[in-house]
Amino acid sequence: MIKLSTLSGMGLCLLAMHFESFAAEPLIVAHRGLLRHAPENTLANFRACLELRLGFEFDVQRTKDGHLVCIHDDNVERTTNGTGAVSELSFSEIRELDAGSWFDPKFNGEKVPTIDDVLKLLAEYRRHDILVAVDLKAEGVEQEVVKLAVKYEVLDQLIFIGRTISEPDVRKRILAASSAAHVAIVANNAKEFPNALNDEDVNWIYVRFLPTADEVDRAHQTDKRVFIAGTTVAGELPANWRQAAEAGIDGILTDYPLELRSALRP
Repeated sequence: MIKLSTLSGMGLCLLAMHFESFAAEPLIVAHRGLLRHAPENTLANFRACLELRLGFEFDVQRTKDGHLVCIHDDNVERTTNGTGAVSELSFSEIRELDAGSWFDPKFNGEKVPTIDDVLKLLAEYRRHDILVAVDLKAEGVEQEVVKLAVKYEVLDQLIFIGRTISEPDVRKRILAASSAAHVAIVANNAKEFPNALNDEDVNWIYVRFLPTADEVDRAHQTDKRVFIAGTTVAGELPANWRQAAEAGIDGILTDYPLELRSALRP
């Protein structure tokens, strides 16, 4: 079981303050950033989230020559002016691409960022009370991402999702890189929740259903936090958002982060 007591000094104080805030209201995580306001998975998008005190979710892929880059799809067609699979393009080839004009000409010249770029940007806003979800899409990148997060002192703000939630080996590799990492396991429905609750190697439960207040409370009693994503909250669904918040959920991933914030205001 991962305990806060494994940390010490200032790190423990900061993490304790971070978790205390979860009890007040859920932390909002913008899916790939502000999807409807800026090109996804770009620094312009993530900076806007951070200025608004919003967390975000980003994706990790690996180039042909081993660089870690932030892009959702396995290929570059949908979100850049290029073609080809990410894993078959070199870093220099990907950095030449325009990742902004497809969304709006005002974002002409926006680049596909590296994971180093993303975590370095997050470090500039380290004092903000936010949660950032890391979707590991490429294989074997766990140790590198954790090392970068430690380097920029932002590991406590990250929750690892993507392949992490369903693959125990991925979780083990993340925790081998740092026992302080936040790793999640999936519970697709209420029947799967008890198994997730009893898993001693995770500190977050990633749910794809609306949990009850009792279920969330049981997670909190075992030092776990609850993160909700999927169809129940991704769309503009204020009733579901409120239900999740009232249950005591710790983090919500949605395509409508600004609307979610407004819906949760008193």
